[in-house]
Amino acid sequence: MNNKVAIILINYKDYAKKYLDECLDSIRKQDYSGEFFVYIVDNETSDETYSYLKEKAPEAKIIRNEKNDGFAKGNNDAIKQAFKDECNYFYLLNMDTVSDKSSLSEMLKTIKSDEKFGAVQARLMLYSETSKINSLGNNTHFLGFGFCNAYNEIYRPEKVVDKTKMFYPSGAAVMFRREVLEKTGLFDEDYFMYNEDQDLGWRVWLAGYQCVLSKNAVVYHKYEFGRSISKYYFMDKNRIITALKNYKIITLILFFPAFLIMELGLFYFAIKNNWYKEKIKIWLSFFTLSFWKKIIIKRREVKKIRKIKDRNIINLVSGKIWYQEVSSPLLSVANIFLNIYFVFVKFLLKLFNV
Repeated sequence: MNNKVAIILINYKDYAKKYLDECLDSIRKQDYSGEFFVYIVDNETSDETYSYLKEKAPEAKIIRNEKNDGFAKGNNDAIKQAFKDECNYFYLLNMDTVSDKSSLSEMLKTIKSDEKFGAVQARLMLYSETSKINSLGNNTHFLGFGFCNAYNEIYRPEKVVDKTKMFYPSGAAVMFRREVLEKTGLFDEDYFMYNEDQDLGWRVWLAGYQCVLSKNAVVYHKYEFGRSISKYYFMDKNRIITALKNYKIITLILFFPAFLIMELGLFYFAIKNNWYKEKIKIWLSFFTLSFWKKIIIKRREVKKIRKIKDRNIINLVSGKIWYQEVSSPLLSVANIFLNIYFVFVKFLLKLFNV
């Protein structure tokens, strides 16, 4: 197998003008001696954005998409092209990142060190405060909420173990093996934005591979947590879809009482933050025949690749949500009761070998 790497960036409108120069400069300075190719997907392309990308990144293959079909499809378009170009490793980078010069070589070193490593995430640090962590991998709450591990904490190297297992890697800086994507499939393009990395990471585990951290591959992320109604809509809807796709039926049944209680709490939160119309819209979308037809098809696809049971993967799942950007006294109280319930269900899954 060759070591050809595809580095994939996604642009949308003026995003490149804000971020591309520094991101691309850090890519060009990589100390990796092997072959790598840069792919830039230009979503909702225009002659202006295309000309700008050609001028700033003459070495890149630019894939023009007339519409903005989202992060998942954009990355899939580039991965498919990289497949044709015989690349065997796919390194997805957000354009608002700056890479340490050894990040690419360190990522390859990690992913090649064990055939079970299907996805590797870089150590994401905050660009604005370089001593603080953006993500050491992402965690998943048992009700589908995804959040960054160790977000905004001071990085202490002695406390972080290299190749630490994670539930799923952040799409901001992650590398996949070709053979793994051939088995799991690519990103689910029904996710316009958010949770598509969670879903793919989940499938990596279900297919018998692992998602791990490359501690020495450092990438600085110009991360900003934006609160918007559209963000809450997609995150909330997609976390439910991801759980419906990837849990076994018995697991979904066991978690359902906690799900109902959480939905009531979220509706209160939605009313308080004026996105209750979007929350109702999410619920209504689940009461359609077309929705459940899609879920059934997706569950069949997951069943084909599944090699491990929920009782095994549940060890990577959290009973609590720890994320400073959404912390509140109400969440702290909910965490106590939800974690107790989670421990109980976890026991049942192991007892009945689900």
